Amino acid sequence: MTEPTAGVIDKSAAVPALPAPATALTLAIGLLRTARPRQWVKNGLVLAAPLAAARLLTGAQVVRLGLVFALFTACSAAVYLINDARDAEADRAHPVKCLRPVASGAVPIGAAYTAGALLAVLAPAVAAVTCNADTAALLASYVAMQLAYCMRLKHILVVDLVIVTAGFLMRAMAGGLALGITLSRWFLITSGFCALFMVAAKRYSELVLMAGQDGELGASRALLGSYTTGYLRFVWQLAAGVAVLAYCLWAMETGGRAGGLLPWRQLSMIPFTLSVLRYAVFADAGSAGEPEDVVLRDRALAVIGLAWGVLYVLAVVNR
Repeated sequence: MTEPTAGVIDKSAAVPALPAPATALTLAIGLLRTARPRQWVKNGLVLAAPLAAARLLTGAQVVRLGLVFALFTACSAAVYLINDARDAEADRAHPVKCLRPVASGAVPIGAAYTAGALLAVLAPAVAAVTCNADTAALLASYVAMQLAYCMRLKHILVVDLVIVTAGFLMRAMAGGLALGITLSRWFLITSGFCALFMVAAKRYSELVLMAGQDGELGASRALLGSYTTGYLRFVWQLAAGVAVLAYCLWAMETGGRAGGLLPWRQLSMIPFTLSVLRYAVFADAGSAGEPEDVVLRDRALAVIGLAWGVLYVLAVVNR
């Protein structure tokens, strides 16, 4: 067997393999993945205010709502892009997050920062031109708040819950602001506490999972270990109770004025309450860590939601 010659360096072994340079297509796909398409369903909340106001929308208003959905999606994508660029080094040390496009090198950090900054600036600017100043201000505030959350506020106990909840509430308000709809106090209370319910249930489920894996998830959400399951359970139970109470007060108040053969809006309290109780099953079991999966995959919850929708449409038609 031939021995290696002294002083000769095997260059093929000494030089590590570098990732292939990104093409325009792979870069575009990587940016799209970083924008988290699975999370875009949350932006459907822009429909909440027009639905709550029982508005029959014109074609132009439907187009405007579609635009608001797209602009909110752009804002959330901007936050994800900047967040992943900022956390690239830490993500590379994580067993799951290392597969993210920026952490894996599929998307250069500079490209993520550039794309995120462009979206963060352009979305509010487009809203100011095509919608109104209120919508533009809401989008700009959302981006600023979420970036502050990524950089600092996510490390502050309780404040992190409030910021995430506020993000959902802003989505629910956006459609109403874009169409000039006056936002009811009951709508704001119900939407806000429904959001807090789901956020606290998500954190509770993550904490239960972390405890079951001997704290392995602690690195991915450092603040999570500062909470207790008892506290998070208290928060989501409190939020669920306030949300149901606010919805019932809203339905009783508006239903009383509407009249009609049957109190359709008041009857909608039944499926609304059932939906909260059904979601609480997953929260209590610690399996509500991915709210979009719970909402989209649970058939019983889908049937309850459909029943609520039918009753609400009847309330609108017969008012």
